[in-house]
Amino acid sequence: MSTDYQLAFDLAPVGLVLSRNRSILDCNQHVCEMFGATREQLVGQSFLILYPSADEYERIGVRMLPILNATGMYSDNRIMKRVDGRTKGETFWCHVTGRALNRNAPHESGIWTFEDLSASRPVTAELTAREREVAAHLMRGLTSKEIGRALIISHRTVEIYRARLMRKFKASTTADLVQRLMAGD
Repeated sequence: MSTDYQLAFDLAPVGLVLSRNRSILDCNQHVCEMFGATREQLVGQSFLILYPSADEYERIGVRMLPILNATGMYSDNRIMKRVDGRTKGETFWCHVTGRALNRNAPHESGIWTFEDLSASRPVTAELTAREREVAAHLMRGLTSKEIGRALIISHRTVEIYRARLMRKFKASTTADLVQRLMAGD
């Protein structure tokens, strides 16, 4: 990279990561600040370090693969985890968008953006990994059947998780739940 491109990468107002085989090849200052880590702590690490659980890391990797194969791009809102500093281990909602540089081998290399949504969507309830996934899909407006297909579980299982979320957030309807999830109530 020339100096001008390196400076633009480093100072971009959104988190940027260059990846290779689901590992961080390079990242900018915004990513370091967002995740409470230094560049040295992140570069060379698997993206797993940014996830609340290994299970979520694996499931999202499997879920994004066919989408990256088909379109070359993937985007979602998910809960991520801060790596170090005073907020170490804290979870937060994050909008993640990525582009595979080779659609035939999408995890081979890519560029990813990360946007911290915690100011507008705080995480206020303790949720399981699966509850976080169902919540993210509900906020996208998906039905139980659509969520089931996306997560490769039955729509009845999705309904069980939705009911648990409704209890945790004291929501009376799915629309109320989505509103509470968006507001972080």
